Amino acid sequence: MSNADRDTVEGFGAEWSRFDQSALPEIEARRLFDEYFQLFPWSALPTDAVGFDLGCGSGRWARFVAPRVKKLHCIDASADALAVAQRNLAGAPNCEFHAASVDSMPIADGSMDFGYSLGVLHHVPDTAAGLRACVQKLKPGAPFLVYLYYAFDNRPAWFRALWAASDAGRRVISRLPTPVRHAVAEVIAVTVYFPLARTAAVAEGLGVDVSNVPLTAYRHRAFYSMRTDALDRFGTRVEQRFTALQVKHLMEDAGLKNVVVSDEVPFWTAVGTRA
Repeated sequence: MSNADRDTVEGFGAEWSRFDQSALPEIEARRLFDEYFQLFPWSALPTDAVGFDLGCGSGRWARFVAPRVKKLHCIDASADALAVAQRNLAGAPNCEFHAASVDSMPIADGSMDFGYSLGVLHHVPDTAAGLRACVQKLKPGAPFLVYLYYAFDNRPAWFRALWAASDAGRRVISRLPTPVRHAVAEVIAVTVYFPLARTAAVAEGLGVDVSNVPLTAYRHRAFYSMRTDALDRFGTRVEQRFTALQVKHLMEDAGLKNVVVSDEVPFWTAVGTRA
């Protein structure tokens, strides 16, 4: 695993084992899927499409994708995470599971009709190399969907300063022993995520523009999502962020064309097709 951080991989294994998404309300799971896949060109896929989910985690995206395609390769560097995905996708016989990092995917170059990697490639040491590795697996013209953490390039300066302060906390929290790290993330979910999210929901109901309120994306989400993402955000050692322009350039440099970066939450989701 030359392009994977072992501590980060182990952290996600523990995260998905703890939050296997079984307690996430179905309506919210579907809404999140629709948000992340809003750009994906489903109509462009062949009827017998074969593709891959790089960094499948708990299988939360794969369970919505698998019924639409002939075969889906679910790939994750964490054996613990992959075990969770296998349980969650037990009813999807067209899923094939691979314990592998992005630089060792056991699928042939130029063989896939589509691919996606959501919330993964910003957690590897070399995001550009990871993206290139994914694109190499695609057939010419095949679409690839990616979600990379945004660099708050569409936010005011005070918002970016607030993130910088929180990131200093992440660097400390992510290095704590697993039980302590999980406990701290729970406290953050209760004392930061929940009150800010629900305050934004109330303010929005009063007609206030809440687009720049921190954590406003969680205003209509279940507390389970907040707990999951608090651990994801503060418990992960490797985190990289990109502007929308950087995402576009990364994708083009990796061999994708017709790149489109969404201007809607979540920031940034983008899609392109292999040249």
